[in-house]
Parts: sequence; structure tokens; C-alpha cells
Amino acid sequence: MGNPGPEYESTRHNVGFRVVERLARERRLPGWTRAGERLETRGEIDGVSVTLLKPLTWMNASGRALAALAREAPFEPEEILVCYDELALPLGKLRLRASGSHGGHNGMRSVLEHLGSEKVPRLRLGIFPESGGTGDPTEFVLHPFRRREQPLIEEAIARGVDAVTCAVIEGLITAMNRFNPEPA
Repeated sequence: MGNPGPEYESTRHNVGFRVVERLARERRLPGWTRAGERLETRGEIDGVSVTLLKPLTWMNASGRALAALAREAPFEPEEILVCYDELALPLGKLRLRASGSHGGHNGMRSVLEHLGSEKVPRLRLGIFPESGGTGDPTEFVLHPFRRREQPLIEEAIARGVDAVTCAVIEGLITAMNRFNPEPA
């Protein structure tokens, strides 16, 4: 998940978009095409058919894009993996979960409401700064990372791509076991 538009590309709120964009590039998936309120690309990852999408709604209405896809090409909520920023996790930390509440994240709240289930796998990428304190969270997530934070978030995005790839090929449980612990 993220916010559409070039002014949001490098913000904390768009790390989810950055993971799927990098995955699409690395796996040489076709270009992004518009389908209603989303951009999508379809292809294969090691023989597994995938659809990557980026909602064109604001973050807090991301569930609309998934609900539209579900009407066009039905899927079970357990068959997707939502990638998004998480203010409750330290910068660069990854956390995969098979299900759960929205945890106060309005984008995830929208997804769960539109799909009618909490059984939605997700990859949360930590954006809480090492220096602590964020002020107004609504404003904070719409700002870019500080220069000194760039290497850490770039590494987290790369690990996020690896985690999504692992989940697609080897399953969510394997990905959770491999990527939830701190890297050695």
C-alpha cells in the first residue's frame, strides 16, 4: 500500500509500493497497467502466477482496489500478501503475519473491512526512526526518510522483496520463520 503520485514516492507511507515496484523490476514483470482504481502487473515468480497491484486510492481507502480485484478475479483473503509501512516497528524491521487486526493502521483497516476478514497475510515494514519521537503521526508518514536512514530502509525494502518472493515460492510460514527473526 501507499499513496499515488510522485510527491509521495519517497515517503515513509510508500515503502509497501517500493517493495512491489522493486519485485516487479527484479522479476522483469510487464509494465504497470491501470485497472480501475489500481495499477497492476501480472507474471510469474519461479513458475507461480502472481498479480502485483498498487491501489490508486489514498492509503486509507486501499481496500477498494482489492475489493474490485476480488470481484473481477475472485480470491480468498488468505491468498494475498499486503505490504505496508508500520509506525509501531523500528526502522528497517520486517514482520510477516498470517492474520490479525488492523493495529490502528487505517490502510489495513480499509483492506480488512472491504475483504470482510482478518485472515489477510501482511508484510509490515518498520518506519519508526531510531532517534524516536515522531510528532504528529499523520504528518510524519508523509515525509521522506532522513539521509542517514536511507541505507537501512533500502536494505529493508530488499529484504521485503526477498520475503515476498519466499512467501510466494515456499509459503508464508517458511517466510515468517526466515524473515521475522533479526538478521544475523
